[in-house]
Amino acid sequence: MQFQRKVLSNGLRILTIPMPSFKSATAMILIGAGSRYEIKQNSGVSHFLEHMAFKGTKKRPSALNISTLIDGIGGEFNAFTSKETTGYYIKSSSNHIDLSLDVLSDMLLNSLFKEEEINKEKGVIIEEINLYEDTPARKIADLYERLLYEDTPMGWDVSGRKDVISKMTRDDFTAYLNSLYSAHNITVVVAGGINSKKVFELVEKYFGKMKKFDTLRYKKVLENQKKPAVYVREKKTEQVHIAIGVRTVPITHKDRYALSILSAILGGGMSSRLFHEVREKRGLAYYVRAQSEHYQDCGTLVSTAGIDPKRVEEAITVILDQYHGIADSKFGVTNRELKKAKEFLKGHLVLEIEDSRAVAGFYAIQELLEKSIDTPSQLIEKIDKVSLSEVAEVAKKYFLNKGLNLAVIGNFTDGQRFEKLLKL
Repeated sequence: MQFQRKVLSNGLRILTIPMPSFKSATAMILIGAGSRYEIKQNSGVSHFLEHMAFKGTKKRPSALNISTLIDGIGGEFNAFTSKETTGYYIKSSSNHIDLSLDVLSDMLLNSLFKEEEINKEKGVIIEEINLYEDTPARKIADLYERLLYEDTPMGWDVSGRKDVISKMTRDDFTAYLNSLYSAHNITVVVAGGINSKKVFELVEKYFGKMKKFDTLRYKKVLENQKKPAVYVREKKTEQVHIAIGVRTVPITHKDRYALSILSAILGGGMSSRLFHEVREKRGLAYYVRAQSEHYQDCGTLVSTAGIDPKRVEEAITVILDQYHGIADSKFGVTNRELKKAKEFLKGHLVLEIEDSRAVAGFYAIQELLEKSIDTPSQLIEKIDKVSLSEVAEVAKKYFLNKGLNLAVIGNFTDGQRFEKLLKL
């Protein structure tokens, strides 16, 4: 699956990924703008702006105008915000790429940000925040990163704070746009049944006049953890939710591939170590998983689980035993586990890229956040090259007592009962 790349005179980057057998195509716009670029006074503006982009433009003055247009071609459209990026996309029949790029550029360049729409959407955003607060299986990831990155933009929730959201005005959106939505900070990716030459022409038509300007820089994460840390959110729940992990490396670091395999061995699928030890063998949890996450300047390997409140200490101990066992070779990774983990990662990648939206996202993230772009085949090669000794080495390097972090949601008033468990 090859791609073509072009950079316009204003610095905007274009990627096309032709997929000849596809009748559909996804047009995606990804911007280097997310919650880590915010300050306390506008916390949540990245995510709020993403919502407002669908609320009307000069050419299409209402949300209904936009949605009717996309529904009228049988398309799908949505957006997403993370700590480092914001994305907008339309997936449709490949013969509607012109319209998709027209609408997406219109949303980026000509959104109205009507005060009445902003005020209505405040309620929507606040209810979204409430939803996440009432969904501890999802909220635990936010609390874990709050523990890692503390009271900094990287530690704040992407959705923002309710008190800040309620005060947000049109000026907040325009100021944010003018600080980050520069042409050179944007990539347009189109994947599916497309003609690259035609796509390049259309992108230049709709985005070629975007302005280029100096953008905000993010504040780098400073990591100097010297002892294990615990954060407890007291909440009455029928199930205790935990996230326990360690600090690792940025997205461009060579260790990320071995860490991905290590996380798959620990918690990738129903045959993983943690699924077997925590759920199948002891019946301690309904869900348990592990994942390796990477940002531009930091990373983490973390395991999450929903635990029986009466047996939460046991579950934490079992997870730590696996961390410890792999690190000191007591429960060393076997060649069979290594092979299975590689096939697990490669298989999921192959399944994912059967969708043009996923393909667009795969390339867009690399273009915006990494130093180079790997095709799926090249990524598979890198996974295949990881050796047993490399997996063992990253376990020893990162499963350190001083780097341990445990976040908990449950009916506990403090974390003292858990602190004694965090010893590797």
